[in-house]
Amino acid sequence: MARSLLFSPITVGGIDIPHRLWMPPMCQYSAAASGDELGRPNSWHLVHYGSRAQSGVAAVIVEATGVVPKGRISINCLSLHSDDQIPSFAALATVIHEAGAAAFIQLSHAGRKASGRPMWEEDLGPVPHECGGWTPEAPSSIPFQEGTTPPRQLDEDEVDAIADAFAQAARRAMEAGFDGVQIHGAHGYLIHQFLSPASNTRDDQWGGDFEGRTRFLREIVRRTRASVGSGALMVRLSATDWVEDDSHPGSHSWTLADTLRLAPLLVEDGVDMLNMSTGGNVITPVPAGPGYQVESARMTRQALRDAGLNTPIATVGLIRSAMQAEQILVGGDADVVEIARPLLTDPMIGHVWAGQLRAEATPLPAQYRRGVRRFI
Repeated sequence: MARSLLFSPITVGGIDIPHRLWMPPMCQYSAAASGDELGRPNSWHLVHYGSRAQSGVAAVIVEATGVVPKGRISINCLSLHSDDQIPSFAALATVIHEAGAAAFIQLSHAGRKASGRPMWEEDLGPVPHECGGWTPEAPSSIPFQEGTTPPRQLDEDEVDAIADAFAQAARRAMEAGFDGVQIHGAHGYLIHQFLSPASNTRDDQWGGDFEGRTRFLREIVRRTRASVGSGALMVRLSATDWVEDDSHPGSHSWTLADTLRLAPLLVEDGVDMLNMSTGGNVITPVPAGPGYQVESARMTRQALRDAGLNTPIATVGLIRSAMQAEQILVGGDADVVEIARPLLTDPMIGHVWAGQLRAEATPLPAQYRRGVRRFI
């Protein structure tokens, strides 16, 4: 039998990773919302990420972590805004590494979608000031949902300061022992808000045409590249807002055509990998189905190859079997497959998939072999 491509090694930005099945970021909404422990990983995070790193995935990308407290998606999300937090995040990187996986962390600013509640609560936010929330900030004073309070528009100095905050958070992540960082430019959070004309109507250097709307992300990438050094620098992008025909790059949304134009520029700026997703910035129907985001990943990968760039592409979204994942890679649609929610219900799934493909994942803990081997 031919060797599995899914369970073959890959190098990202100088970081050697044993195979191509990864865990993407998934918010846990489990950090303290106030006080000295605000935004710090705690026992929940150590157990959660340590156990998922034992699942057989080759890399774990820690959930969206605010670069400033007001950048948190919810009041209970992680935040890496102070050097005092480095030891707490170092403990998190250590448990992931000890389980045999590479450790990355997603750095984020939620913009107009900040100050929310955990996703399992009925009222998702924004949380009022008296309950620990804050007024969300955005490129333009356009609310995500009609009928909600508009966010406060950031001034130019504040935009520049947030770009610096990404670079500083990346420095802290590297000092904590992570192998690299992922900049969250997807799912309707602040960077995506700047990219899309649906949420960015500014007329200064941070808005307007394609160059202006992409300036914020590109500036973050350049500054963060210096902080990451020899580590891996990734960007997660929503390839489309799912609003209009993606063949028209001038439409009033972020389109696939825009993404194909941006991708080579990000590599030029220093990005080592693009993790492709879709949507999240505009409330609109999404044609979700098995592997529904693979096509945009394939097209982004092809755009890079056409530009003479071999930058790896990751895909995610309703990938539910080892064979499906294998075929995505064999077909040249992506270089890495990420699985999210299946890992919440089957924490040994990587080992099971490896067995089904007659391959090996990361080392299976001896303590679990008697339970897992009968499924392989």
